[in-house]
Amino acid sequence: MAKTNHQKEKLLVLLEILRTESDETHPLVVPRLIEKLQARGIAAERKSIYDDLDTLRRKGYDIVLHRGKGYYLGEREFQLAELKLLVDAVQSSRFITAKKSNELIEKLERQTSIYGAQTLQRQVFVAGRVKSMNESVYYNIDAIHKAIGENRQITFRYFDYDQNLKKVFRHNGKRYRVSPYALLRSDENYYLTAYDSRAEQIKHYRVDKMVEISVTDRRRDGAEAYQSFDLGEYARIHFGMFKGEEREVLLRCDNRFSHVIVDRFGESVHMVPEDDSHFTASVRVAVSPQFYGWVFGLGGGVTILSPTDVAQGMKDQLELVLRNYTVIM
Repeated sequence: MAKTNHQKEKLLVLLEILRTESDETHPLVVPRLIEKLQARGIAAERKSIYDDLDTLRRKGYDIVLHRGKGYYLGEREFQLAELKLLVDAVQSSRFITAKKSNELIEKLERQTSIYGAQTLQRQVFVAGRVKSMNESVYYNIDAIHKAIGENRQITFRYFDYDQNLKKVFRHNGKRYRVSPYALLRSDENYYLTAYDSRAEQIKHYRVDKMVEISVTDRRRDGAEAYQSFDLGEYARIHFGMFKGEEREVLLRCDNRFSHVIVDRFGESVHMVPEDDSHFTASVRVAVSPQFYGWVFGLGGGVTILSPTDVAQGMKDQLELVLRNYTVIM
């Protein structure tokens, strides 16, 4: 049989056909493989196909023969169940924009057959979810990892959105300079924890609100401060990653909220039975409106006992909310 200009690509094309057009439920017989090669301008004979399949096996590819039905590529870098988990993670990640989510899902679909990709597509529901509006967040994370790996400081600008969804830069648009140490995911957002040399303390910043990140030539500061820094504890203390004064707070809780306390503060939280229906929990929190909102959200099942000023702060928050609704009524 005359050879075409594409013959040198034959083995690679055959592998691509098996990767994209075959799986356990869609094996391909040899005549069908020959047809698909010919459609791509590559001549092939039955015997050469068998030789090529053996070559792929020797190179470590899991070429499986389903007797009477044909061949398919079995073990892959990602199994379909793993791809479904990755797709779900991309979909549910609030910090990834809808556009970037769709791009990543399309890349994941190329890791399986066209038939497997169809099952992935059936579970794709990116549209309508609350997603970040900052397309650069994907690259921000990469830049931060680069700076951490090279032990370098970074500079960036930091913004909020106003009521018209326009960016309003903090510090009048001046650039921040910090020493990055870790990325933390909390409440569906990514945060950078970094050492601020001017303030001489560790702070956090929402990655999707950072723009124009630049890796500098300066080496990082704050190594000693970060050695004693517990990232997990920091995340537990700061509700919604909002800042506030860190305090030891005593809570009185209904027994039915024991799992809520453990989920929020971890298994090391100090809990003491008070009576048959209640227990007290001593926790360390950053006192903020978000902390008060968490307590309120438990519907009276959790009460702040001490310190007195923190309990009073809860009362003040409730009265403020009540006044707002009194005006409406």
